[in-house]
Amino acid sequence: MRCKLKVCGVTQATDAIRLAALGVDAIGVNFWKGSKRYIDPQDAKPFLNEVRDNIHRVGVFVNEDISRIKEIYDEGLIDSAQLHGDEDTSYYEEMIRYNIDFIQVIRIHVEDSAIQPPTLLSNRILLDTFVPNYGGEGKPFNWKLAAKFILAHPEKEVILAGGITPDNAAQAALIKPYMLDVASGVETSPGLKSISLVQEMLAII
Repeated sequence: MRCKLKVCGVTQATDAIRLAALGVDAIGVNFWKGSKRYIDPQDAKPFLNEVRDNIHRVGVFVNEDISRIKEIYDEGLIDSAQLHGDEDTSYYEEMIRYNIDFIQVIRIHVEDSAIQPPTLLSNRILLDTFVPNYGGEGKPFNWKLAAKFILAHPEKEVILAGGITPDNAAQAALIKPYMLDVASGVETSPGLKSISLVQEMLAII
């Protein structure tokens, strides 16, 4: 069975619709204003509604007020919230109380020799490279650490992010994550996706 694929940082309706038609498993829309791929939820609403039955829609948030996430989730714009900031256990527990499906992110320093996870409260765990301004900035971490984490947590759906491109996607898939998460690796410019690169990646994984 192939790895699933999530294309993150989608900003264009045409991209969202074409990605769904290609059979991409999930798209990410970045609702953090500090991102160069930021899109206002109301601007994303038309295409998120259009693809809602054809692809898993993930809203990316950084230290967002939970009431704001709940508003977007309850409106039906997203299927999951990806928490990419400094959210802690109490934050995750509140998400659970609100019945909001979420992806827990672990950001890994390039010099780390092991992944020291916090309490894992989501079934889906995303591993990404630590950078001061959040996000991975297209940089991979040591994927041997990810492989060990995946083996240690077979009950979790582990999503691998950080610097994945068509050139290294086969290597990333070998460690058997549940899903690969790509952004800049399939772009012509921030927020604009290359459908040919996405097709290439789908063929590889």
